[in-house]
Amino acid sequence: MNAVSQAAAGAGVFDGQSIQVRELGDGLVELCFDARDGAINKFDKRTVDELKQAVAAIAGHAGVRGVLMSSGKDGFIVGADITEFGALFSLPPSELAAANMESNKAFIALEALPVPVVVAINGFALGGGLEAALAADFRVMSTAAQAGLPEVKLGLFPGFGGTVRLPRIAGMKVAIEWITSGKPSKAEAAKEVGVADAIAEPAKLREQAIDLLKAAAAGTGWRTRREARLQPVAEAGLAELFATSKTAITGRSPRHQPAALAAVELLEQAAPYGRDAALQLEADAFARIAKTQAASSLVQIFLNDQFVKKASKTNARGARPIRNATVLGAGIMGGGIAYTSASRGIPVRMKDIRQEQLDLGSSEAGKLVGKQVSIGRLRQEQADAVLKAIGAQLDYAGVDTTDVVVEAVVENLKIKHAVLSEVEALVRPDAVIASNTSSLRIDDLAVPLARPENFVGMHFFNPVPVMPLVEVIRGARTSDAAVATIVSYALALGKTPIVVKDGPGFLVNRILTPYMQGFGQLIAHGADFEKVDEALESFGWPMGPAYLNDVVGMDTGVHVAQIICAGFPDRLRRTWKDPLGVMVENRRFGQKNGVGFYRYETDPKGKPRKLASPESYELLRSIQEGGPKAFSPQEMIERMMLPMIIESARCLEEGVVASAPELDMAMLLGVGFPQYLGGPLKYADWLGLKHVVALSERYGSLGPQYLVTPRMREMASASDTYY
Repeated sequence: MNAVSQAAAGAGVFDGQSIQVRELGDGLVELCFDARDGAINKFDKRTVDELKQAVAAIAGHAGVRGVLMSSGKDGFIVGADITEFGALFSLPPSELAAANMESNKAFIALEALPVPVVVAINGFALGGGLEAALAADFRVMSTAAQAGLPEVKLGLFPGFGGTVRLPRIAGMKVAIEWITSGKPSKAEAAKEVGVADAIAEPAKLREQAIDLLKAAAAGTGWRTRREARLQPVAEAGLAELFATSKTAITGRSPRHQPAALAAVELLEQAAPYGRDAALQLEADAFARIAKTQAASSLVQIFLNDQFVKKASKTNARGARPIRNATVLGAGIMGGGIAYTSASRGIPVRMKDIRQEQLDLGSSEAGKLVGKQVSIGRLRQEQADAVLKAIGAQLDYAGVDTTDVVVEAVVENLKIKHAVLSEVEALVRPDAVIASNTSSLRIDDLAVPLARPENFVGMHFFNPVPVMPLVEVIRGARTSDAAVATIVSYALALGKTPIVVKDGPGFLVNRILTPYMQGFGQLIAHGADFEKVDEALESFGWPMGPAYLNDVVGMDTGVHVAQIICAGFPDRLRRTWKDPLGVMVENRRFGQKNGVGFYRYETDPKGKPRKLASPESYELLRSIQEGGPKAFSPQEMIERMMLPMIIESARCLEEGVVASAPELDMAMLLGVGFPQYLGGPLKYADWLGLKHVVALSERYGSLGPQYLVTPRMREMASASDTYY
């Protein structure tokens, strides 16, 4: 039990698994959230039920003059138990709303106690944790604490009275800002807006909260404050505030994520009503928002993220220590890897055969460090230390002491064979060698190696410092220790490692290939590439397929696709003329040389500006045998997304990746799959596999990449899902 909660000293009033109530003396009692079976407090069903019981016990206990609400953990309450959302959200809307109102009885009862309630917030008070605190009469926050309502990040808004109490305590503007941003606020900021009544140093928090409680119990001012919380919102200028807020939120909210706007509409609707009617409006609106695709997917993403973190810890067991690393191949990619390693405290040497590549890698690392200084994330002395931890050399000096080697040379099998053989002869026998290949099979790369058990794939995504995903590729002869070491290294770099099986394209690029084939076939059949981009961007992709190819580089895309398609000749063979091939033949590589599907000019900030390119249409007409043809946005979306869903299912069935959560997270983190869809397999669940099979039958004549697997048909017949 930490310093905030010392309730055990007095006689027991209530003793639950999540909440304990003890006498403090002088008519004061302490209601302490302290889950006995976990390291944190959360508002699961048990805790909500115990809160009702605890409040009832306090109400029936003679001589109580005031209640201190506290936490026995390092944090206060982190919010609801998201693992319970699945069963709750599967209820019909009316039952879900009724369940919320039933839970709200706990907070209403707390607010109805005939004595003042002071809460001591010692750490994070998030979601339901803050909503519980808002039902108290006074809030004292530790200077180390933070409070917020992050539900919008799950496609939701508060459902335990947060939309009702916050505007009546801190004002409507604050309520809109806190609820629609989902960002937590530190204690000082919370006090400035009236969410916190006082702040205290951690060691003084309990003492100050008790002093405030004693003062409140001696007076009647708390009754006036409480009564005000039960009334309609009495503010001038609300109509204008709601109008401007809705306009701003419409402009900044992610596509297909309606929670923030729906929250403002709820706040507007509930403002003229007292607490009880406003709570009912909140419950009804929450039941509606919980049924949206965005909420279902964003909640699943949260759960998947937790799953992947646990899997990574498991996969890292048995890792060898990593004290330093070596990157073979400098340039932009090598410099990015070296910077990422050094910035995370792992010294690294870059080795290349050309000085200009070393200079480019060092320059890239310098730019990345400089940017961190300019935005205030690094002090200059820290930046200097990062750069000092990056060596650049033309020889292999010191490589015999390295723990991990990351090979990042040109994507050519013969060159990689030569480099890998060379470095293997120089490193310690227990050093792990990883290849940052994006398309070459690990087993093919391992052919000349004497110790293939120490060889593994480590596929970074570009730009390395920004993209969180790393595919860790296990070859047929790769040892568990080598996989564990590279998973551990990726975690040390702040990345999310997903372990995948060796094969053409590994996981992400393999799944992306039939999606891009759908694009190529659409263009060959007469589609306008700008219309395709518009449709897919409106659907939720950060950029359409034509623009994405321009950014990646047309030559790179063609090269990777050729390797992956060659690995699946029966299924991914192309029977149409390739628009990317036409672009490459005409040296239209994309942003790298200023012309691709689009043409590019440099804007005043030095970034490429996308412009229309009539020349592209002229070139593409040569492969459109039937001439230009109009397609509906829905057909374009279906023809691109269906092959991706099917390939994802194949990867799971073939064991390329261990689980649906890992696959979906890889696509979200690796290529920006639309968040509101949750990932290809979550999206398949939302559509329903019966519908996926029906789409396959509609588009099956386009090629084998549109044909579902037998397992998918079985799942459809049984109404099975991936989650």
